[in-house]
Amino acid sequence: MAHPKSRISKQRKRKRRTHKKATIPQIAVCKTTGEAHLFHRAYWSEGNMYYKGKVVIEGAVYED
Repeated sequence: MAHPKSRISKQRKRKRRTHKKATIPQIAVCKTTGEAHLFHRAYWSEGNMYYKGKVVIEGAVYED
């Protein structure tokens, strides 16, 4: 059975885990569309997908 070579103490384990804290997600406002979105994430606006203010995926245009 596999086991660690040396046991990590409670204090050492807890020191490492103190840095993992949940923070409030930062929200940015796009200069192009004025849409609020998460940083470093693509977002949909008016049928188009934007990333860094540029259209990544254009929405489908339906013609009658």
